[in-house]
Amino acid sequence: MSGNHTPNFLCELLLTQSVCIEMTSRRIHGQTRSVRAVSKVSFIDQGQMDGTRCFQVQMWTSALLLVLSQLVKRGQAEVLVQVQPGPIYRVIDHPLSISCNATGFAQDAHFEYLFFKPNKPNQEIRIISTKDPGFAYAMFSQRVSKKDITLERLSATSALFHITKLQDSDDGVYECHSPNPVDEDYLGTYSAKITVKVIKDTLTISSMNPAPMTVSEGVTLTLQCLASSNTVQHTHLSLTWYFQGHGETSPTPIISLNRDLMVSPGVRFEGRYQAGLIGLEKVGEATYTLRMAQLQVSDTGSIYCQAQEWIQEPDRSWYAITQKDAEKTALEVKAKEVTSTQGSVAVHVSTPQAELQEGEELAVVCRVEVQGQAAHFFSLSWFRDGVELAGIGPTGVLTFGPEYSGRQSGGELRATRTGEREHLLTLRPVRAQDQGGYLCRVWAEEGDGSGVFTKGASQDSGVQPISISATQSGLSVAMETNDGSIKEGDRLQLTCRVTGFKGRLSVSWQHRSATTNRFTDVITLSQDGVMETGVEFGQRGVSALRPTPSDFTLQLSDVTPGDAGNYQCTVSEWTTENNGNAKKTHSQSQQCTVSVTPIEALLKVKLYSRDSSVAEGGSAELQCLVKGPRLPVTVTWSHRHADASSPDTILTVAHNNDITWGGDQSSYQLRTVTKSDSVLYVLRIEAASQREAGQYQCLISAFLQNTHRKQLISNFLGFRVQPPVSKLSLAVSPANQEHLVNTDVQMTCSALGVTSESSRLAVTWFVEATAGTNRTLLSSDRDGVVTLGTSEGMGSRQPISMQRGKMSFELTIRQARIGDSGRYRCVVTEWLQDAHNQWYALAPPSSAVSELLVKEKVSDFEVDQTDLQLQVREGQDVEMNCTLTSGASDPVHLYALTWFHTGALPSAARVPLVVLERGGALRYPGNHQRTRALHFSRPSESSFLLGWRRAAEEDSGAYACLVEQYQLNTEGGWEIRASDTSGSTNLTVRRPESNLQVLKQDCHLNLTMKPPAFDISCNITSRTSQTSELQVTWFSRRATGGEGDATLPIFRAHRDFTLHDLKRPGHRLSFGRPSPSLYALAVTMATPSDSRVYHCEVEEWLQSPSLTWRRVAQDRSGDLTVSVHAEGAVQSISGLECLSGTILGVLLPVVCLLALVVVVLVWRLKGQPQSRNKKQANSLWAEEYPLKTQPIDLDSLPGPLDLD
Repeated sequence: MSGNHTPNFLCELLLTQSVCIEMTSRRIHGQTRSVRAVSKVSFIDQGQMDGTRCFQVQMWTSALLLVLSQLVKRGQAEVLVQVQPGPIYRVIDHPLSISCNATGFAQDAHFEYLFFKPNKPNQEIRIISTKDPGFAYAMFSQRVSKKDITLERLSATSALFHITKLQDSDDGVYECHSPNPVDEDYLGTYSAKITVKVIKDTLTISSMNPAPMTVSEGVTLTLQCLASSNTVQHTHLSLTWYFQGHGETSPTPIISLNRDLMVSPGVRFEGRYQAGLIGLEKVGEATYTLRMAQLQVSDTGSIYCQAQEWIQEPDRSWYAITQKDAEKTALEVKAKEVTSTQGSVAVHVSTPQAELQEGEELAVVCRVEVQGQAAHFFSLSWFRDGVELAGIGPTGVLTFGPEYSGRQSGGELRATRTGEREHLLTLRPVRAQDQGGYLCRVWAEEGDGSGVFTKGASQDSGVQPISISATQSGLSVAMETNDGSIKEGDRLQLTCRVTGFKGRLSVSWQHRSATTNRFTDVITLSQDGVMETGVEFGQRGVSALRPTPSDFTLQLSDVTPGDAGNYQCTVSEWTTENNGNAKKTHSQSQQCTVSVTPIEALLKVKLYSRDSSVAEGGSAELQCLVKGPRLPVTVTWSHRHADASSPDTILTVAHNNDITWGGDQSSYQLRTVTKSDSVLYVLRIEAASQREAGQYQCLISAFLQNTHRKQLISNFLGFRVQPPVSKLSLAVSPANQEHLVNTDVQMTCSALGVTSESSRLAVTWFVEATAGTNRTLLSSDRDGVVTLGTSEGMGSRQPISMQRGKMSFELTIRQARIGDSGRYRCVVTEWLQDAHNQWYALAPPSSAVSELLVKEKVSDFEVDQTDLQLQVREGQDVEMNCTLTSGASDPVHLYALTWFHTGALPSAARVPLVVLERGGALRYPGNHQRTRALHFSRPSESSFLLGWRRAAEEDSGAYACLVEQYQLNTEGGWEIRASDTSGSTNLTVRRPESNLQVLKQDCHLNLTMKPPAFDISCNITSRTSQTSELQVTWFSRRATGGEGDATLPIFRAHRDFTLHDLKRPGHRLSFGRPSPSLYALAVTMATPSDSRVYHCEVEEWLQSPSLTWRRVAQDRSGDLTVSVHAEGAVQSISGLECLSGTILGVLLPVVCLLALVVVVLVWRLKGQPQSRNKKQANSLWAEEYPLKTQPIDLDSLPGPLDLD
């Protein structure tokens, strides 16, 4: 079918299928008329559709749905589990976090983290799981329970693994595994690994000013901090100064120097940094200096420095592996105190000339007036618009501000003490930028006699404005540079071009790096041509040239990233005075910014190959391309095998072309191809094998100034070695066979084809037994060494052996047993030798199966299968028989028997009661509570009896016996030959029938006796058993039967002969038992409130054969109605009137019978023809024999008489 007709065919097929379904539905409901399709579709005939057409459509539809389902299944997302690239380095006692992301699952993914030690890379140790709380092994379980190790689920497809505090033993490989749900097929990668290296913490930091400090407001504070690290790996340090005021919960950053040596102020101190009042300078390799000018009272608090050590991750990002804080320095800034003492110090500023021209000399005089403070020392500083120019300490030591230190070194700025309280500042020649407001600030200094002074409050003078106008000199300076950016290692050249000069010229070159706020001298060239190099550039290749009269050039060779920053060129014009002295008349400055590109940013490295996958024994070339400037570099090739946790070094080519091999060099060759803009390092792999498969990487390190620079790491390049496809095929003969027990069995596994003539074969025979157990019989490696399976119990002889041919393996089982039946699998692995003479296995191994059935000879052993029904009363003995109908007399056999019992309840389980071992030992499995009541016997060879002594109701159920026949095998051991189960004996144990009867007699008793008393008797006429125990309870109720009339218990005689007065303690009740069947309760001192209706109830309890008591019967007596009259209410009456219910039960039938006889006699008499007038003799009628009346004395009657 063409592709253009496929959509129409699918539509027709689906619509036809729906029509067929409709036809089927209508036929089911009895509609036999033809069904027409929907008229909207023109390509389906509207005629009658027959059953054959529907069947074809349904077959096509089923096939289509199957194909569509497979397409949908093929289209499901591929699972991919990823972790961050490694290896990563972390510091001991610091945290570790490993992220894991799983995509492609149809439902929420679960995550499991595993650990592999470096010395045991194949032994996994479980750590933690999102699914199983008990997932961790003992090595990590305690840390998981203490939350030192956690697994945080970030989303349905990602999780984050945390270790709060790393230990030295945590060094190794970590694997994130996402288990596949049971209802999904495996498709994709379900785990990812990362190597974690745990290193020591070598970061150290200390403060050089740990002691508390107290200073006055407005002074300059200088603090220093030492920070360094001895980590073997390439790391960078960053340092931050923090301030924390009193009452503040968290510190605030003052200023920071990041890992790239860039300075940035904190938000709170940014304004003061821009004003030049705060600076951070790195001096040497480990000293970091903080300078804070014009301290404020709000600066009172603690100041400390914090260092962080950074390492670059494989993904090129930077990670802080550790950080430490130095000791805090407590700082107290005191405000200026306005007191009477302060008023005794007066500071005055003055100048001989406030309006100057460029090139002239500026003189600023500070005079201190003191009253009563002559013994004090003072320190003094000059300021211009808040910027410090110079200062004189209490001992006369001069200091200069960072902005003017260069002019001081050039002889332009000087400060002297001209009198006891007078100080002079001179600046010559002045420049236009020196214009502004000048003031003097004085501090009283208190000395302790040892040379240590403490600053007091400061006192400022007034502000002296100075204006400087430009002269007629046409001196101007312009800075010229070809490019503001220069590469590391190149030569820096800057030129200052001077115009409009008349006299001799001098030039001073200064540099300010990005980490400092002050200029340092690079080199100067005096007007006499004398060149002087700055201290910091004394060992550098720096020179100052004057190629033309108007050009001054600075040259600096082999620049480094530290040379980046601002460069300032200051040109001064000199004249000669009449006395011959040189005088500086004018100065002009220009600045430019220079950036230095590090060598790491210039070099680019990339690893690639045209042959990332080759066949076994083939060759390939891996190319490491290095682009950038021509520099001496060291190249290192590394290789990481799939099973290795860390890469191995193959070789290293040093910058001087020395080659160092890290391992076997027989498989590798190296060559270098130099191009105009790049260098290509080619690593050739010869005769590739699985040993060379894995991931390759090249590492480049530039060698500058006798030092290796930071390594540049290329991308990983995967290299695969494809083994040849195995052509091995197997056949086992015979495929199916049956043998009798104790016969020998042979089966042969033959290799029909191999991949190479030099192939070697290794074979393993497995058996999948019918009992469900699998075991290894024996194996033979590629060298023919045979190893027996560890699970095979071997005696003095070998029942299993194998004979090996060139392409066949014959397995022999001698004297096969029933247990040898099963599926025998022959698994053969083909081995080949690689170019390094190393053997490797081709996957997957091939296998073939042979079915073996070992049968026993037919046995005549049989057990009686008759089902029996037994019924006994509880307490009787019962016996059941298990009979062998045949085979019992065979002397070569032994028998083992087990009696089973299944309870009468539907949910009862089948449990063994008695087991007779084949050796005659008898045991009772389980913990049956009736075991002692069982008795077992074997009166004859064919009969096994099981009985119960005093059967109990719970002994009811079905009984059956299982008999096993044993026979000696060829090894002298007993094995089962046959077994059979008897018929079922259904035992029913009935409880004894109840025969408890209590005399039921209703009586009336009237009492007016003194004192009144009466008995309530309970007469038991019969009972179920003479061994039973009786419990009697007496009850009473009101005779009126009104509201709330309840029957209440008043006394109970328990079956254990304990008595219990249920009405109230100490009541007038007395218990007696005149005879075993008669219980009596006497009520003494009766009162009218005792006029009630009384009866007794009797419970009969009987002990079962299992020694448990149970109630078997219950009965009650008749009612005794008692009326107790108060004395004098009626005549003295004491009488008992009873009507036995038993007598009524006897008299009523007799009266009915007599009435029937009378009716019959009357009917017969009426039927005889007699004369009415004839009188019969001996008549019984009263008129013939009249009764004689006689008075009766009621008091003489022996018993009570009911007159009603």
